[in-house]
Amino acid sequence: MYIILGATGHVGSAVAETLLSRGEAVTVITRDAEKAEKFRQKRAVVAVADVHAVETLRQVFRTGKRLFLLNPPALPDTDTIAEEKKSLASIIAALEGSGLEKVVALSTYGAHDGEGVGDLGVLYEMEQQLSETHIPFSIVRAAYYMSNWDGFLQTAKTEGKIYSLYPDDFELPMVAPEEIGKFAAELLIEPVERTGLYYIEGPAEYTPADVGNAFSEALAKQVDTEVIPRTEWIPFLKKMGFSQHAAESMAAMTDITLEEKYEVSDSPVRGEISIRDYVGKLAKGMV
Repeated sequence: MYIILGATGHVGSAVAETLLSRGEAVTVITRDAEKAEKFRQKRAVVAVADVHAVETLRQVFRTGKRLFLLNPPALPDTDTIAEEKKSLASIIAALEGSGLEKVVALSTYGAHDGEGVGDLGVLYEMEQQLSETHIPFSIVRAAYYMSNWDGFLQTAKTEGKIYSLYPDDFELPMVAPEEIGKFAAELLIEPVERTGLYYIEGPAEYTPADVGNAFSEALAKQVDTEVIPRTEWIPFLKKMGFSQHAAESMAAMTDITLEEKYEVSDSPVRGEISIRDYVGKLAKGMV
């Protein structure tokens, strides 16, 4: 039995779908059973559990042998770092005595130790704490999600604009969540002793201008990229619904990315979905 934590999101859903398509036994963990109904219809077990309920989570873990671990992203109107540290602490505690034989965990490019580095620091803590559980594990560090642009589909349609904190010519490794999920599923299936740190990105690097062009093509109209100046990042994010803490966290991560202060691989796993393909599917409601 494979346990999927975070199955209702883009990546976790792809993990579950990949395993189910291969005839594997899967349990998806969710707080809202209705959101996981599609998995129940595909013969997956749906376990309703709050990520903060350590004992409940541990009992679900005990029903399987391998776990896909995604620390749930906190809602942007909260103190995201504080909330994500709480959920991480619960998940790590639930691993003790779980009997799991392997964990595949989702991290990110730029994960590293330090204060004021946003989610990058939380995910680095996850990587380090997994090593203390003595359960064999693999880490997938994923590039910038193409799905981060999903929220601008509406502005592209109504305003003919998408918005970016990055300069329009800044090249950024991006990857489709679907391909992260498929790769994570492959790692789950591999023998227990095959573990490691993996990097995954799409077939090429893309700029915000490339994303704007992809929207233009998909919507058959001109879509421009409006770059938000550094001095306006936090006000812009707060206008989008971010709390002060969350906005500061996002600004810090953006700074780190712009300064390219993060470790990368010379030979990452490469997906096949381009930003053009991804946005095309998004515009058609296929994402």
